[in-house]
Amino acid sequence: MSTATATQETNTQSLAHLAGKYLTFFLGGETYGIPVLKVREIISLLPITPVPQVPAYMKGVINLRGKVIPVVDLRTKFQLPEAEATGNTCIVVVQVGQTAHSQGKLVGIIVDAVEEVANVNAADIEPTPDFGTSLSVDYILGMAKLKGVVKALLDIDKIISAEGVEAISSQAAA
Repeated sequence: MSTATATQETNTQSLAHLAGKYLTFFLGGETYGIPVLKVREIISLLPITPVPQVPAYMKGVINLRGKVIPVVDLRTKFQLPEAEATGNTCIVVVQVGQTAHSQGKLVGIIVDAVEEVANVNAADIEPTPDFGTSLSVDYILGMAKLKGVVKALLDIDKIISAEGVEAISSQAAA
């Protein structure tokens, strides 16, 4: 077995735990995926109530069937240029910070459009490229090659910290 083949097998085995179903969505012309088990629902864009003194990427909160849910604009979080909302712009409600002892928190993330639920095999996943020491990409689980397109698989728990969401929820409730 060649060294390249052995390295590829090791990478595939180490990334095997990432295989599964992902909700893919568009954001700023790129496609991303989050594990479908983190997704609670997809809703149309609702009026967002701003909350003072929160980071710019926190757009505010929505009232979803009596529950106040913080909303994150992923465009702002990823430092992408602002864009007008379209008919495809929606809020994906995800659960973050879930542990064996906690159900975590619900958070809405604004995306340009939802694409599909894709089944990602371990063989289709590559490790996150090394962008150098100055860039932290620990929020990217890996890169999936699906239908000839590379999609970044995101760790939504690292993008949105449960502690930050808790602080914003408390501030909104006050």
